[in-house]
Amino acid sequence: MKINCIIIDDEPLAAEVIATHLSEFSNMELIGTFTNPMLALGIIESGGVDAVFIDINMPKMNGLDFIRSLESTPYFIITTAYREYAVESFDLDVLDYLVKPVPFPRFLKSMNKLSQKFHGDKSIDQSSQTLEKSFIFLKVDKKLIKIKFEDIFYIESLKDYIKVFTKSGDYLAHKSLSSITEEVPSSQFLRIHRSFTVALDKIEALEGNSVLITGKRIPIGRKYINHAKDVILNTSM
Repeated sequence: MKINCIIIDDEPLAAEVIATHLSEFSNMELIGTFTNPMLALGIIESGGVDAVFIDINMPKMNGLDFIRSLESTPYFIITTAYREYAVESFDLDVLDYLVKPVPFPRFLKSMNKLSQKFHGDKSIDQSSQTLEKSFIFLKVDKKLIKIKFEDIFYIESLKDYIKVFTKSGDYLAHKSLSSITEEVPSSQFLRIHRSFTVALDKIEALEGNSVLITGKRIPIGRKYINHAKDVILNTSM
């Protein structure tokens, strides 16, 4: 039995990210996307909705106020760009609180929670789900840019920012290197320095304590050197 879901978000691209994530799960069914809560009221009150992904700050009505207004509710999962509403949200018994842009591994945890509520499943098979995932959404200049893993050459840390070097161009985002390294597949990417994570299949040469990618020499950090060389030399791409 599938879990019927709807999305309530006035940002089309943010809603598209959630819809794309949902499409990876065979036990989830997206039955509607709405730009404000009042448009979704009828379908929620009809009892045909099991789970709602809802933004907080919307022009027509605040998402939290909407949840408070309902007498009987489906499971709500908050999707927002703001962290400060988390305590208030959990006081309303929401199932989860996701901060945009929502990385797929974090979304998977929410789906495990939701699946357990309905079916008592211990977990969704993460290995089968993540193998299907071939891209990441990165927030760049107030837009969510879809970047395919196969297009990434390497990622460089620039203090509070990262720069992602790809076939189609370079993207600067306010994010840590540790965070994005956790979001990309470990079978395809390797952190080799405190400032660099590289795509294993884009390495053209290994020379001393550095690798060559698109003609750029990227250093391998001292604490990473043994593991990095072992992975690089034993990876068949």
